[in-house]
Amino acid sequence: MNNMLKAGSTIGILGGGQLARMLAGAALKMGYHTHVYDPNPKSPAFEISSLKTIGSFEDHGLLKKFAKTCDVLTYEFENIPHKALEEIEQIVQIFPRKTSLYISQDRIKEKQFFKSLNLETVEYATICSFEDFSKSIKQIKIPSILKTCREGYDGKGQLLITNKTKKKDVEEHLLQGPCILESFLKFEKELSVIIARNDNGDVVSFDPGENVHKSGILYSTTVPSQISKTLQIDSIIIAGKIVNSLKYVGVLGVELFLTHDDRVVVNEMAPRVHNSGHWTQNGCAIDQFEQHIRAISGHALGDGERYSDVTMINILGDTTKNFRNITNAAVHFYGKDEARPGRKMGHVNYVSPKTS
Repeated sequence: MNNMLKAGSTIGILGGGQLARMLAGAALKMGYHTHVYDPNPKSPAFEISSLKTIGSFEDHGLLKKFAKTCDVLTYEFENIPHKALEEIEQIVQIFPRKTSLYISQDRIKEKQFFKSLNLETVEYATICSFEDFSKSIKQIKIPSILKTCREGYDGKGQLLITNKTKKKDVEEHLLQGPCILESFLKFEKELSVIIARNDNGDVVSFDPGENVHKSGILYSTTVPSQISKTLQIDSIIIAGKIVNSLKYVGVLGVELFLTHDDRVVVNEMAPRVHNSGHWTQNGCAIDQFEQHIRAISGHALGDGERYSDVTMINILGDTTKNFRNITNAAVHFYGKDEARPGRKMGHVNYVSPKTS
C-alpha cells in the first residue's frame, strides 16, 4: 500500500475476539470504520465494529461478499483456512500478507523459516508416526515436547514426553495430525518482542517484554524486562530480521527464550497483535493496536517509545470479580459472557514511573 487509506474507509477484520475488539477501537479512533467477520454471534468485537458478518470461514461466497465491503483487510488469529485468504485476496489487499500466516500456521514450516535466517531454535524433528517418534527421541532425548504442527495455542496440542510417557499416549496424540518433537529447553527467561513494519519498509519495535506462563497460558508480561541492553537489542534484531525477510506489513509478535548462558532462542511468531503487547495500551503514546492500524492503512508508524514501567496480568476464567474494584491500575475487560477455566476475560495494566 503506497497511499494512505482515506478517512471513513472500512478495515475488514477476520476473527471477532478480543484482539479484533481492540483493533476496532484503534481504527475508530483513527477515523476508520471496521467490518468484523466471525462465526460466533457473541463475538466481543461485534460490540465495537461498525459492521458485522456472522459466517463460517469455509463459506467462500459469504467471505467474498464481506471482502467487497472492505478497503483493506487484516486478521486477529492464525487459524484461517489458506483457501479463504486466496479467495479474498482477489478482491481486497490483505495485511499481513498471507505468506506470513502460511508459515506461522505450521510449526515445522515456522522452524524451517527461522533456520533459513540463521536464527537459533530448539532441536526438533517432524513426527508423523510412532516409528518417527521412536527414531527421533534418541536424538531429541527426554524430556521433550510433542506438539501438533497446526492449530495449537495457549498450551493446547502439546504432550510433555517423560520417562513415564507410554506408547499409547504418543499414538493418541498423533491422531490429531502431524507433530513436531522439540527438545526441552532449560531457559532463564521467556521474552517477547512486539514489532511493526509498514509497506515502505519502516520498522519500529516496542521494548522486549518478560513473560510468565502458567499451564501454557500467558499470565503476565513485564517491561522493562530484566535483561541487559545488549540482549534487548539482540532480541529486537532477531524480530527485525523476521519482518524484513517477510516484507511484513502490520504488527508481529515474536516469542523468545533466554538461556542460562545468554543465548536468545526463537520459539515462535504470531503474525498479528499479541497478548504480550497489551502493556503498550498504558505504557506508550501509540499502542500495538493503533500501530497495526497505522501500518496496514499507510500511516507513519509511532515511535514505540515507552514512558512507564508496566506489568500486564491476564484476567482468566471466573477471576473477573477480583478485578472489578481495582482503583490503582488500568483494567480492560473483553465483554465475554461466559467465563471458562483458562479463558482470557480481560487484562490489567499496573503502571509505575519509568525506571530504565
